[in-house]
Amino acid sequence: MTDRAHRLSLTRQAELLGISRGSLYYAPRPASEDDLRLMRRIDELHMDYPFAGSRMMKGLLRQEGFTAGRLHVATLMKQMGIEALYRRPNTSKPAPGHKVYPYLLRKLAVTRPNQVWAMDITYVPMARGFVYLVAVVDWFSRKVLSWRLSVTLETGPCVEALNEALARHGAPEIMNTDQGSQFTSIDFITALKGAGIRISMDGKGAWRDNVFVERLWRTIKYEEVYLRAYDSVSAARESLGRYLAFYNTRRPHSSLDGQTPDQAYLNTPRPIPVAA
Repeated sequence: MTDRAHRLSLTRQAELLGISRGSLYYAPRPASEDDLRLMRRIDELHMDYPFAGSRMMKGLLRQEGFTAGRLHVATLMKQMGIEALYRRPNTSKPAPGHKVYPYLLRKLAVTRPNQVWAMDITYVPMARGFVYLVAVVDWFSRKVLSWRLSVTLETGPCVEALNEALARHGAPEIMNTDQGSQFTSIDFITALKGAGIRISMDGKGAWRDNVFVERLWRTIKYEEVYLRAYDSVSAARESLGRYLAFYNTRRPHSSLDGQTPDQAYLNTPRPIPVAA
């Protein structure tokens, strides 16, 4: 897939292939088979019960015969980048040097493509190990504008996906994300401000603030990820690429009056309900 002896640098080869550079150095994570099986089930339960924290998750797992304690469940959830999603007082503080921005979409009528974009990251299990999927989504049409796979929860792939979306589709008026350190990082915020994009961030743990991306993750996982057992990053990228092409160009959405995301993105705008 890549050639270390090629005259092009590995960074440039990664850019041309549409993957993060870190993926070139991927090695299966040293997680036990039991932990990988447990993490996959945690991910599936999180899709069904997004409000479940580590205490409830432990109970749900115990009902199915898993014996992991709450601390181990909480550790795996943190490693996977997931947490219980619910409205709660925002008592957390951003990382040093990171600013959290207000949520701009409440009562905002999203009536056209490129008015609002959203970004998020989700855990993707593989046959051995796991990766993370980051996507840029047009709020109006649900179109996936760009995406990246990464072996870490770092900022780089998020900036790469953002830059690709900007290069292909121009800049939106607003970008909405959660308060993850990737999206409050100086590099990511600088890229948004450099493109003249207004910044909106969810209330911490408030899933409704980015509801369309949460629905996208559920769709991808039940229609693609959970049906596969990717044996490498390249296999995951190839299979996800096929599915996302189908999602954008062929899959009809009832919320889009039966249109595909591509059709909704390119056709005459239609009114949709205001953001949460």
